[in-house]
Amino acid sequence: MGSPAQADKKRRDQAANSAQDGKVAAKVSHIRIVQGDSKGGGKTVKLDPKDPDWEAPACWYEPKTTPKQLKKKIEDAKPEKRDEDEKDEKDSGTIFGDLEKSNQKAADALSEQVVHLYENYYQTDKYDDYNMDQQGKGYFWEGVRNPDRADDPEADACSEHAIWVPKGDPPEDMPLAVSPKILAEYAYEQLPIPETELSLNPDGKQTVNLDTWVWLDRSRFKPVKAIAELDLIDGTRLSATTTATPESLTLEPGTGDAKTYPASGKCEFENGALGEKYSAGKKNRTPPCGIRYLRATGENGSYTLKATLTWKVEWKSTEDPGGTFPSGTFSTTKNLTVKEIQSIVRD
Repeated sequence: MGSPAQADKKRRDQAANSAQDGKVAAKVSHIRIVQGDSKGGGKTVKLDPKDPDWEAPACWYEPKTTPKQLKKKIEDAKPEKRDEDEKDEKDSGTIFGDLEKSNQKAADALSEQVVHLYENYYQTDKYDDYNMDQQGKGYFWEGVRNPDRADDPEADACSEHAIWVPKGDPPEDMPLAVSPKILAEYAYEQLPIPETELSLNPDGKQTVNLDTWVWLDRSRFKPVKAIAELDLIDGTRLSATTTATPESLTLEPGTGDAKTYPASGKCEFENGALGEKYSAGKKNRTPPCGIRYLRATGENGSYTLKATLTWKVEWKSTEDPGGTFPSGTFSTTKNLTVKEIQSIVRD
């Protein structure tokens, strides 16, 4: 494990590289998914929200720094502090160390550039001595990016840094302040949804005017959840649980020469199942979820059966009773060949 001096040097090197780029790299949240269970295993997919305008936020604000921490961050980048560290441990592998070997003046100039960059980035001129007199009474908040959308231009909406917020609820004019709901929105996109795999009977080639039963495996298609957590600087933890429950399966036969069961093509989730598994004793029954093709596909053709599974999505947390999010869907297709029944007519 490196010493504190090594850690400070590494941070200053990163800051120096940012200074050379003319910017400080955007911060990414340390939000994490601690549990996401998919029943039955297998490949998982992401839901497509039915509301096309809905998506998890690209960024938000989090409490990141105390006055003491912010002051130390900037003071440690100054040349006099760097020189003090160098007395304890020589490090010619840093950008500062390499420059000092050849040009002390250039190394000091770069260090001053880093300090200036940090001061502008954290807008320290708005506060008297980094609000040290407010130590223990609040935190500096910063904009962070959704880890999955770090390069999304929409993440630039949270571009402010070092926003002083007293302890307690964040101000109303900070709509993207991190909250259980924001965690739940992030968890929505992490839900381990099992890929829709249809069970059919008959499986393989279908026959004109004979019913095809359709159902989903009960062991896989059960409620799934994702739990998002974030440790805050004050030692507390935010957590939210997002749960998706299968709601309905919509069948589109791929041709107008077909009928669906039910007639709407929408099979509701009932008695813990979507559709009903076929068995020999049901051959004279109408399937609660299924298709009947009325015309053959021809020698080289097929119909593309599309099945769309809709999931109801809800969320909750210990800090908030929660609510609902837009339902999500995932679609799959299957190519089916339909044949005529050949019969012999005798006089």
